[in-house]
Amino acid sequence: MDPVQRDLVLVGGGHAHALALRMLAMRPLAGLRITLVSPSSHTPYSGMLPGLIAGHYTFDDTHIDLARLCQWAGARFIEAAVTALDPAARQLSISGRPALGYDVLSLDIGSQPDLDSVPGAREHATPVKPVADFWARWQALESTLLRRSNGQATHIALVGGGAGSVELALAMAHRLRDRTSQLSLFCAAADILPGYNRHARAAARRALAAAGVSVLCGSRVNRVTAAQLTLENGNTAAFDALFWCTGAAAAPWVGASGLRTVEGGFLAVSDTLQSVDDPAVFAAGDIATQLQHPRPKAGVYAVRQAPVLAANLRNALMQRPQRRHRPQRRFLSLLSLGTQRAVAERGPFAATGDWVWRWKDRIDRRFMARFVSLPEPMPGIVEALPEARVADAQPPCGGCGAKVAGDRLAAALAQLRQHYPQQCPEDEGAEDAARITTPAGGIQLQSLDILRSLVSDPWLMGRIAANHALSDLFASGAQPTAALAAVTLPFSHPAIQQRDLVQLLAGALHEFAAVGCRLLGGHSLQGPELALGFAVSGEPMEVGRLLRKRGLRPGDQLILTKALGTGTLFAAHMQQRADGREVHDAITSMLQSNQAAARLALAHGVSAATDVTGFGVWGHLREMLRPEQAAVLSLAALPALTGALAQLEAGRRSTMHEANAQGVAPGSAAGPRYDLLFDPQTSGGLLLGVAQESVPALLAALREAGYAEAAIIGDIVDREGQGDAIVCR
Repeated sequence: MDPVQRDLVLVGGGHAHALALRMLAMRPLAGLRITLVSPSSHTPYSGMLPGLIAGHYTFDDTHIDLARLCQWAGARFIEAAVTALDPAARQLSISGRPALGYDVLSLDIGSQPDLDSVPGAREHATPVKPVADFWARWQALESTLLRRSNGQATHIALVGGGAGSVELALAMAHRLRDRTSQLSLFCAAADILPGYNRHARAAARRALAAAGVSVLCGSRVNRVTAAQLTLENGNTAAFDALFWCTGAAAAPWVGASGLRTVEGGFLAVSDTLQSVDDPAVFAAGDIATQLQHPRPKAGVYAVRQAPVLAANLRNALMQRPQRRHRPQRRFLSLLSLGTQRAVAERGPFAATGDWVWRWKDRIDRRFMARFVSLPEPMPGIVEALPEARVADAQPPCGGCGAKVAGDRLAAALAQLRQHYPQQCPEDEGAEDAARITTPAGGIQLQSLDILRSLVSDPWLMGRIAANHALSDLFASGAQPTAALAAVTLPFSHPAIQQRDLVQLLAGALHEFAAVGCRLLGGHSLQGPELALGFAVSGEPMEVGRLLRKRGLRPGDQLILTKALGTGTLFAAHMQQRADGREVHDAITSMLQSNQAAARLALAHGVSAATDVTGFGVWGHLREMLRPEQAAVLSLAALPALTGALAQLEAGRRSTMHEANAQGVAPGSAAGPRYDLLFDPQTSGGLLLGVAQESVPALLAALREAGYAEAAIIGDIVDREGQGDAIVCR
């Protein structure tokens, strides 16, 4: 792996960024690290959204899986929302975590409806953007209508009048054609579809009338309450659900950055797609306005910008002249009409029919196919950043020479102390070892765990590694008190190392702060890949009591507190075969601490406990069993993460899977649920042995504490007559 010299950060998963990332990945730059930041793992293709609402497409048909795209491209994916931009410091603020540094930045975050110009709209309306929130609200409404059986009509109001609102109104009408519902479109202008020719407007009006959508033009909304619109002319209209599709506005943090913006808060860019104030900041799509060639906010412009954006990001990094983008004045507009009909418009010409929809469908599916069948990068010599060529003059040495530079380490720790003063105390005496004070005669427990990089987001990696290490203490009924870090950072520029160290350790400190654990020090070095681990120390949660691994008794039932499947899901993710939503769910599970489960285990008198990690359920359960004991497991009861069983069925297994299953006598059990027993877990749940009479109360308490997947998976019996130590039913 080439040492990282510069960070390119893409904020937003819009059309231009998805295409530009694909282009950059086909011809990688040695020494460059690309990071994509987006609030969701899936980004919608706007051209197919009406078809999704109407029921013509599925979610997967219409969304680009950004997590999978980044995995293929070798880019980091950070699932988060940016809240601020500081161009002077070259940093992005992200809620709940350290600022993210960049060398070159590109924005493609789209736009959002203007909710603040009408009192009450932000509180009572559902904006069509971001689409993820809109889609969830629409699904909830559709589900409510499907359950309703009393014949009561539901009034759905849409405020808009442009192409987006007309398409959505028609799509909703088609989807709800068999339901008792009334749709109304409130348009402030004298007619719908401003900017379209009269033939296209007439076709849309006919489609709206045929679908039963009431169109109220010249009806500007000037106030919204919980169930009522007040119009400028004084009329009112009641609604049950309100969707807002008015003129676009920019996210407030773009203007707050100090970079020049235009009306609506959109970033002002030159024809090279660079901020007119800062050449290190690029922007494309709706969030940007080219000062020399302003155009309406439409996805087709973002798609056309992508090749120039990709080329100019490369040129900026390679210190080469920039290309200029001149957007077309006119473009072909294809408007869905709810049913599988569409209208095509360009200039003075328009055509309507089923064939237009089929034409549009082919174009849209061809676009999406670029992100389903991802090609291999181009062979040949890879370009290298100028900094990378200089860095190659002397390769990094091993031994102590591979340590992270002291000034960068000190700077990172100083930055972290501002946010975690208790968990990251200042080293007052610069001793070689940290001092831990324990009560006289007290018990101290210690454990050590180190992980290779599992996720590309270093902040998440820090959180996962911390939880994984702390889990051994929780499985013993211990309260963490102190930790030492062992960090291996990939060979990279010193500034990049400092950025990574801050993100990694901040993630860990976030978890340590939640459980009252202090980070006292550690060791850092450079290597070919990122690795992070912690030696953790703790004391009994309850004086004189610990959880034991080998305390099972016949008659005990086994409770597993978390779902299984992280091994197979991340094996699939590395092969670009996992859905980003499945990866998200797996990460969420790994981030759930076992501390509360351990406290509940102590409170309910469990007889034995361990945490399920690398050896899987089978391996860790064997460690719990005494020679005279056996476990009878119910495969059907095993909780599985979303997608895990399908990945195992497809034969996608972690490299540790076969080792975990080695030596197990073949039996009658087979299939993905059986394979789940050997799947290695990272930051997995606790496996508890509990007396049968205590099981209902403990299970209810676990679920109340947030362990929704906690389940009874088996029983402990005398081994006599059982044969194998673990039997599956």
